[in-house]
Amino acid sequence: MEAFSEPAAIRTALVGYGGGSSIVGHHVNQIRAVGLRLDAVVDADETRRRAAEAELPGVATYPSVEALVAAGAADLAVVVTPHNTHAELARELLRGGVHVCCEKPMALTTEACEQLIAEAERRDRLVTAYHNRHWDGGIGRAVAAKREGWLGDVVRVEARVGKRQAPTSAWRFSRSVSGGILYDIGTHFTEYALQLIDDPMTEVLGFATGGYWAPGSPWGEDTTEDEALAVVRFGTGAVFTLRVSKIETDPEPFALKVVGTEGAISFSPHGRYRLTHASGGDVFVAENDNPAPEWQKFYENLAGYLTGREALEIPARYALRPVHALDLAVRSAREGRALATRYG
Repeated sequence: MEAFSEPAAIRTALVGYGGGSSIVGHHVNQIRAVGLRLDAVVDADETRRRAAEAELPGVATYPSVEALVAAGAADLAVVVTPHNTHAELARELLRGGVHVCCEKPMALTTEACEQLIAEAERRDRLVTAYHNRHWDGGIGRAVAAKREGWLGDVVRVEARVGKRQAPTSAWRFSRSVSGGILYDIGTHFTEYALQLIDDPMTEVLGFATGGYWAPGSPWGEDTTEDEALAVVRFGTGAVFTLRVSKIETDPEPFALKVVGTEGAISFSPHGRYRLTHASGGDVFVAENDNPAPEWQKFYENLAGYLTGREALEIPARYALRPVHALDLAVRSAREGRALATRYG
């Protein structure tokens, strides 16, 4: 793959300019902060295109990725659209010779990710997913605690997230659009676990309950599950559990807990951490604020990779692994049996 001379030479397009979301603004700011050229916005909604033209002077707008590709107006496209559109849009962009970064998850199924990876390799193009929270402060502290020997061997990672929340008309409450309750925030926590457990995944078991919110939901039978659980087994016997709930009335004080043979650390992404460590017959305890997140490192690294200066931190086959685990968990819940993994 030919490297660009500098970030400013990389014509970047934002695919999706949805209103009422801070996510789009975050991408705009990060793209510009690392020196990439934000040249284009794609949105099927004319109102949103007009908004982009007013808010981002000088940026060209297009009604579709087909129009963007036909104009030859982008080297890199960042797809910020509902989850179920990622695969189709990314495939069309790759076929047009454009590098692609999808908001996480990269796609909703293992097969869709595989197809994108194959297409990218055929076209000698990049495809990746925006795992900016790989650099969250809490997971950074947990990884450091493991590296420094405070935890010993990690045997269990538990993610417990949720609150009591009735569905709204937002697409994230649609199972067919979002992928289900385990996707979105669950993608982040699964990626956390993959940083902490070095061994290959071997098996996934999923459970789900629904029907409480659906009768009054704008999405009806397509409403996301009320609660779901994924259990991922690793080669050494280590286990990752992910529970996401929309009926929880007593949320856990820490969203994630990591248990090792010599210590444990619990944290919430935007809060504090609690570290314990066994020393002789005593248990050492430390609690403090999480380090500041370093989300800007995703785009810094992406620009560095495209200019040939550094290796890619989130390659496509890494971004596939959280999707594979969640995909199997959804299928397992539906089929009522554990499923073996194809990717560790």
